[in-house]
Amino acid sequence: MRRTRILTAVLALAAGLLAGTPPALAADTEPVSIAADTYTWKNARIDGGGFVPGIVFNRAEKNLAYARTDIGGAYRWQESTKTWTPLLDSVGWDDWGHTGVVSVASDSVDPDRVYAAVGTYTNSWDPGNGAVLRSADRGASWQKADLPFKLGGNMPGRGMGERLAVDPNRNSVLYLGAPSGKGLWRSTDSGVSWSQVTNFPNVGNYVQDPGDTSGYASDNQGIAWVTFDESTGTSGNATRTIYVGVADKDSAVYRSTDAGATWSRIAGQPTGYLAHKGVLDATNGYLYLAYSDKGGPYDGGKGRLWRYATGTGTWTDISPVAEADTYYGFSGLTVDRQHPGTVMATAYSSWWPDTQIFRSTDSGGTWTKAWDYTSYPNRANRFTMDVSSSPWLTWGANPSPPEQTPKLGWMTEALEIDPFNPDRMMYGTGATVYGTEDLSKWDSGGQFSLRPMVQGLEETAVNDLASPPSGAPLLSALGDIGGFRHSDLTKVPSMMFTQPNFTSTTSLDYAESNANTVVRVGNLDSGPHIAFSTDNGANWFAGTDPSGVSGGGTVAAAADGSRFVWSPQGAGVHYASGFGSSWSPSSGIPAGAIVESDRVDPGTFYGFKSGKFYVSTDGGATFSASAATGLPSGDSVRFKALPGTKGDVWLAGGASDGAYGLWHSTDSGATFTKLSGVEQADTIGFGKATPGATYQTLYTSAKIGGVRGIFRSTDKGATWTRINDAAHQWGWTGAAITGDPRVYGRVYVATNGRGVVYGDTSDTGGGTDPTPPPTGACTVTYKVTNQWSGGFQADGFTGSWSGSNAKPAAFKLGDQSCIVN
Repeated sequence: MRRTRILTAVLALAAGLLAGTPPALAADTEPVSIAADTYTWKNARIDGGGFVPGIVFNRAEKNLAYARTDIGGAYRWQESTKTWTPLLDSVGWDDWGHTGVVSVASDSVDPDRVYAAVGTYTNSWDPGNGAVLRSADRGASWQKADLPFKLGGNMPGRGMGERLAVDPNRNSVLYLGAPSGKGLWRSTDSGVSWSQVTNFPNVGNYVQDPGDTSGYASDNQGIAWVTFDESTGTSGNATRTIYVGVADKDSAVYRSTDAGATWSRIAGQPTGYLAHKGVLDATNGYLYLAYSDKGGPYDGGKGRLWRYATGTGTWTDISPVAEADTYYGFSGLTVDRQHPGTVMATAYSSWWPDTQIFRSTDSGGTWTKAWDYTSYPNRANRFTMDVSSSPWLTWGANPSPPEQTPKLGWMTEALEIDPFNPDRMMYGTGATVYGTEDLSKWDSGGQFSLRPMVQGLEETAVNDLASPPSGAPLLSALGDIGGFRHSDLTKVPSMMFTQPNFTSTTSLDYAESNANTVVRVGNLDSGPHIAFSTDNGANWFAGTDPSGVSGGGTVAAAADGSRFVWSPQGAGVHYASGFGSSWSPSSGIPAGAIVESDRVDPGTFYGFKSGKFYVSTDGGATFSASAATGLPSGDSVRFKALPGTKGDVWLAGGASDGAYGLWHSTDSGATFTKLSGVEQADTIGFGKATPGATYQTLYTSAKIGGVRGIFRSTDKGATWTRINDAAHQWGWTGAAITGDPRVYGRVYVATNGRGVVYGDTSDTGGGTDPTPPPTGACTVTYKVTNQWSGGFQADGFTGSWSGSNAKPAAFKLGDQSCIVN
């Protein structure tokens, strides 16, 4: 019989930190003992896949850099491997909004210190307030200061910044620019506590769309950036001159010359635009400003670049093109710290034919472009681009000039020259991070080389997952970039799903007895919303839409692939024989229902809508409502039928103000039994049975025993093992989950911004402890901060490996299993 270690959630947190895994966020955790297993977690490699609005280099230490994402956390650059390490995987379910990072600040006085302002939405979509996270170990662990307002890492204007800044002379002082009219905030104790700078005169007034009743586009974008003039302070004393950018087209830039005691609008400044960035060249006494008529990151139709002479107060328009010739705004802005007269900027909202990057070596007196026209539509590039490490960045496109593929980018609001290496530049796009290490070729007449510098940064939002019994082990449905077929989880696929390219794939399925047959549905501005594959997702062809379809919805394939049931947005549920050339409306089931198929009987399909379960036994032509009661009343539900057994259905979902949990039916949904030990559940998936068992392993993102986590059951839900820990939570994981039918213990987890995470167990299922006995011993020191019967909470863990010891393992130190003594 397999033995399972009993760990508390906080001990798992300590284990995660010592294992060199992604760091943990300090939080109040109830000491609930639960069965746990030791898992190794990785990403199915996609590399990027989302918007990177901010890149920050430390000004005091070489090769120390951070990247922030709008929904997928923050990352630290690892120079030795040229990869990014995730820093916020410890954000839990209840604080999911803290995976949105509105700003990052790296301390140039103490490079070990880093700060992150977190929160995803300022409207009702995110129920929680924002926070400022602080770390004294480069993001390996965090402490949190809650704020009395929300922050918007995924709100309009998120590419402006940085909103969070550390005083380069007195690093206990930080400033934070807030949205929503909350003004400017300051900390004088290294981010432990915050208070509003009440005498700051302008909280901003720009909103993208005042008529948006959701509050998303109608929020005041507030304070956009804070920049210190380090030359006006001395070590240990507060910097005297501070510049602040405000989302106000008439009064965009303010200054204090007395360390924040008083503030005033800078005279003579340009109006009619928003200052997205303010970057200071203290050596030459210039403040550079990138302006746009909109807040971005999508919109922006006009823009200017200005230079402010801090000594004389002179404003100079240094824009590289005439105002009449701009159809974009400026945002990305950086200064070469080794050659301060060199400045670069981006045309962030130039979507077509490409983004543009500008470079000046004379403080903005003259400019050159990354590309220019020779004779329209032909263009000459100052760069070469190699995307062989992320080949999907071509989108499988073959555009006509002047467009090219891969594109230089779009939404290019983050642009930074390495302050120690003028040959290295990185910039973020809506899909990746590009970089170069031979930038000086720009000025010498050669071509500098660009490539993705994004490995380790995984930023896709996952809508659905499938792991077929044969063929590729993983098929994914993703937001923004469609989805992928992973034949090797450790390699970036050559291309996303194409023919057609959905902007977002909302649902996919395969035929259980013929995994070569796959169907996917998704969103597309024009064209079909459904596609089919007969080779396990390697190649695709478009189906046809029933009348009125406006979005993907959900789709189900019959067990033998002979027919399909589709519940699209904009139209009711439909069914079709063959590959969707002709659809007929289903009866007896409401529009918008979630649909799935029985995995044995090709004639049986299931549906769910508003607390009712529906069953069809004639291939989706007609549905009947089940008499089952007590199911969740809303539509926050995921359900699946078990492969290999007709009529075996598991349903997860609900809400905290009503029915919530996990239900099981063995009679095709005629009746359901709620599992009493599962307090909440949001996903359900199946994987290979443990050795010696016949029933497939269950996986769920759930709350069991008072603990939120990813759980596994090998006995039909009678008992559960938590397989993640406090260091591996990934915010919200409620979209999809699936086990692997070929590998026991492997599970694929959908995240909302951290890509597809997969885990492998150390437990072979053959009767051994999940963690093999160690062959050596470790010495560990720590400080106990809280203690109770059966567990403790501690910090300050350090340790080393030595000697020989075969005691049962409690956690891992590096690659070695260790005992807490």
